[in-house]
Amino acid sequence: MDCDALQVSAVKCGRIRVDGEMVPVSYIVKTSEKISHFLHRHEPPVLTSDVLILQKEPDVVTVCKPASIPVHPCGQYRKNTVVGILEAEHGLAPLFPVHRLDRLVSGLLILARSASKADFFRQQIEGGMIKKQYIARVAGEFPEQEQVVDANINHNAREQRSTAEVGACGDTTPIKGKTACTKFTRLSTNGVHSLVLCEPVTGRTHQIRVHLQHAGYPIANDLLYLSKHVNDRSASIPASDFCENLSTEHVDSNEDFSIDPMCTNCPDLVPKGYNVHEEALWLHCVRYSAPGWTYECPYPDWASLS
Repeated sequence: MDCDALQVSAVKCGRIRVDGEMVPVSYIVKTSEKISHFLHRHEPPVLTSDVLILQKEPDVVTVCKPASIPVHPCGQYRKNTVVGILEAEHGLAPLFPVHRLDRLVSGLLILARSASKADFFRQQIEGGMIKKQYIARVAGEFPEQEQVVDANINHNAREQRSTAEVGACGDTTPIKGKTACTKFTRLSTNGVHSLVLCEPVTGRTHQIRVHLQHAGYPIANDLLYLSKHVNDRSASIPASDFCENLSTEHVDSNEDFSIDPMCTNCPDLVPKGYNVHEEALWLHCVRYSAPGWTYECPYPDWASLS
């Protein structure tokens, strides 16, 4: 079925409505009328971990974000997000994420409960007042002495991959990417893996992961920067699917849409382009602090090298 035929069918069956009412295909939309499009969406799967609330204050909520769950709606993720789960399960809304954690990264996430509080944190971040600490489990025996990696980060948005860029001796060619610096301190090692404290001075895309790779000690299960070969990963829960109103609000439907003849993804549960077998990246945010406040998150199970 081509695009035009799908749109005609959507109008006829009430998937496309005007001001909440079904209209004929020939209807001419008037000024200020709202068009709503109801569709059957397949949510990508995420790992079966709860979003643990660490602190709930009048203007701030901190949580331990599980790996595999994005912070906010993006791509085809809507309900399977930290913001979506906190609203659905705890009635917390609106929320304003203060900082970013990649989808596969776990740990401390700070969310402001008002725009003014979010702006307060933003000013502190832009002023370089916030100290960030992560832990990573890396391959190899990391050196005992503190290591500082000062290498530009060049992010390729098309490939969703970053590289560390440093200038060669005597080369006057401008270095690609944005300036980036990360401090690393070994916490423990068993000779095969090491637990490393990571303190990013800047905040570039995949900065810690790329700087560890550049130092010769990549995160031990980071397939993007450790190996080009993708293996089968741990099990994940089935994708959720729901009908949503795309005009302004997301609306769940109790109607049975297990197989939707108008859905380009059915009968497959998982939408195309998403890996259904993945595990938590061994990178975890443990602490954010600035003058006057500190928020922390417990270590994950993989932090134990025994």
